[in-house]
Amino acid sequence: MSLQDFLNNNFVDGLTEEVAVSNRFKDKDGQLMLFKIKAMDQAGYNNLQEKCTTVKSRGKTHFDNRKFSTSMVIENTVYPDFKDAASLKAASVQTPEQYLAKVMLPGEVTKLVEEITKLSGFDVGMDDLVEEAKN
Repeated sequence: MSLQDFLNNNFVDGLTEEVAVSNRFKDKDGQLMLFKIKAMDQAGYNNLQEKCTTVKSRGKTHFDNRKFSTSMVIENTVYPDFKDAASLKAASVQTPEQYLAKVMLPGEVTKLVEEITKLSGFDVGMDDLVEEAKN
């Protein structure tokens, strides 16, 4: 099989994986509950970069790392759904960002960011990904 054949038979859309995020997430039998994540596609990555970049005075730009990480998790976590209206209401919050902050510890969010980053083909750390996104 040639590389071209491989590419033609292995599209990246719909690429998902189940991952363990923390020992905190266990079912009644003590089994780890898994999160289902999806890979970012190029359009989603570009949109995320734009969403998190603002132009300041004199053409300087600011890249919001926290917003980038939070948005990456919200947009690329298939299950649980951080945008679920019933869950937002149950948690008495208005936005997916508020919901994420209420139900996940910072380290757990970081673990999801790392897993989504890895699944999306980045073999670099979060700092390198942020630098790439800034450019």
